[in-house]
This record gives sequence, structure tokens and C-alpha cells, in this order.
Amino acid sequence: MASETISGQTSGISQLVSAPLTRAAIFLIVTINSGDENRAAVLSLCADLSALLRAVGFRDLEGALSCIMGIGSQAWDRLFGLPRPAELHPFREFRSGPRHAVSTPGDLIFHIRAKRMDLCFELATQIMARLEGAVTIADEVHGFRYFDERDLLGFVDGTENPTGSVAEDAVFIGGENPAFAGGSYVIVQKYLHNLDAWNKLPTEAQEKIIGRTKVADIELDDSVKPTSAHSALTTIEEEGREIKILRDNMPFGRPGHGEFGTYFIGYSRSPRTIEQMLENMFIGRPPGNYDRILDFSTAVTGSLFFIPTATFLDDISPDHLAPAASSGEQNSAAASAPVETSTSTAPSKDGSLGIGSLKGGNFHE
Repeated sequence: MASETISGQTSGISQLVSAPLTRAAIFLIVTINSGDENRAAVLSLCADLSALLRAVGFRDLEGALSCIMGIGSQAWDRLFGLPRPAELHPFREFRSGPRHAVSTPGDLIFHIRAKRMDLCFELATQIMARLEGAVTIADEVHGFRYFDERDLLGFVDGTENPTGSVAEDAVFIGGENPAFAGGSYVIVQKYLHNLDAWNKLPTEAQEKIIGRTKVADIELDDSVKPTSAHSALTTIEEEGREIKILRDNMPFGRPGHGEFGTYFIGYSRSPRTIEQMLENMFIGRPPGNYDRILDFSTAVTGSLFFIPTATFLDDISPDHLAPAASSGEQNSAAASAPVETSTSTAPSKDGSLGIGSLKGGNFHE
């Protein structure tokens, strides 16, 4: 875990967002059932999660077990009220023709990862035992590494992930929101692939859609790479500097059911970076110049969560007072504001995110 320092003050110990990638993962998304007793059960788990993690992880100290817990916009209002993370809001949908980045329910996410699936499985079992009756499963995906870090489309995934201090700068909030410094945001989407159609494409056509060579994983030269290539549309620059995110995508599937997919999970210090990527992919840059991978891949889920520091979670009391009704109603109204599904979402005049050092104004307002 990393301890972030802002203006000379330590903000707390961050969750293991920037830890090395692992071979196995479980993505568990739940909604919180109504009732004060269910709210209390969730708060109790928040305070005890680190102890559960230690208990299970101690069975194999070399297994690199970790668990990142995130909280959705409406759940934050219900659990904590004000103050709230500055950029926490419901997942923004993007739609253009048949392409749709859907928004699906989710109050809490548990991103459990380890070198061994049995460790992930045991921790997920213990978490759900603690939350029995208090939550409803919205989605559960068991992911795995596929050969040499490839997705089921056959391409290496995550090549451009930042590392070290660059990764920490990309994912951890700093002075732009001091009350939540050391936290992060995560956006998740589950994509299902039409592998029959994809595998009928010549390798050269696949490479131009992705923007990299399939075997060697070398980025195509700009002279031959289409502007609609996935790697081109998901590269976000601000004032000549690329704004990085941290991906921990995992393949998943059930061959007997014809299900083959990629679970996208992207961490960032601002959700605007990933939202711009999704706008480029689904609507196009410029509009109409969309990501051709979406002709073969369909997003079936979409959620946004805030990742508080581990210190924040450890300090939660199960009898934490419920937010005042007025604050909760105000925040719920803001969280329920319609999301944009326009086919012509207007970027800024200079095409930038307006985030610079990530201290810019609100996105899509």
C-alpha cells in the first residue's frame, strides 16, 4: 500500500491499486439492500476487510492476495453523505447507433486478485458470508490470465500500463481533492466477443483494428495505423502529455455456453480520462470515426466507483450515523441526473479533456 503526501500532510494508506498484475481475479459487484441493518452490515465489513484479507492471505504469503473495495455514487450518499469525492457520479452512458456503453447497477465492487484462484475464491466466500442478506449480487466474473497476457481476441492486453511512480501519479488523487487524496476512481465494463466473426478476419485486418501487431505486440506506425484503431482512440493527451490510466483487464468465459469476453477495469485519479476514451470509442473522434472493435465486442455492463484509502475503510465505525435526510436527498438528486447518450457529445474546442494537472473544471457539464 502507498501513503500519499499532499502539501506536507500524509493522506493515509492507499489501497493496492497499483500492485503488480496477477494470474487470477474475481470481480464482485453488489447492491445494498434497503434497511438500516443492511447499511450497518456493510459498514462493519468496511472496517474488517483488512483483517479478512490478512486471515486468508496468511495461508499463502507468496500468493499476493489483495482486495480493492470501491463504492458507487448512490451508495456513498447512503453510507457516508457529505463530504463526497468530487468526481463520483453514476456511470455515464455513451450511445451512437448500435454501439452503447450501458450503465448497470452497482453499489460496491470487490476486485479480488492473487496468483492463485483458490485464494480469490476463499476471500470472496468470506466477504459474501459477512454480507449475507445485506446485499444482492449484481455481477460476478472469474478472470484468468491467458497465455502471455493476451485477451481472447489474441492480442496482448495492457502493454502501455504505467509502472512505479508514474502509475501512482496516474491513479491516486492528489491536491485537486485534498479531502480524498490517496483515493482513486475505477470504471468497469464487461465485454462479450463474437469470436466466430472476429476469427474470420485476416490477421492484418485485426491488427489495424487494434493498432498493434498480433504476434510481436508492436504498435503500428502512424503511417499505416488507422485513426479509428483502438490504440489511437484510447490515447488521451493534454497539453502534449499523455494522461495514463492503469488497466487490469482479464479474459473470462464459458466455452460450453459460447461466452467469451474481456472484463475491462481501469483505475484513474479522474474518471474523465476513461470517459473520454469511451466517448472516442463509442461515438468517435471525430463523431463517426469509432472503434471498429465494437463491431465484434458488446458492452453488457458499466459502473463507476470511488476507491477510498485503506485508512478510510479501517477507521469506519459500524454505528456511523446515517447522513442527514437533506444531504442524502440532495446528493441522490445529483447522482440521478440524466447521463448523456447523445450521438454527438461535444468536446471542448481544442479537443482536450481540460484536466491538465487534473485540477480542471467538471467534465460534461
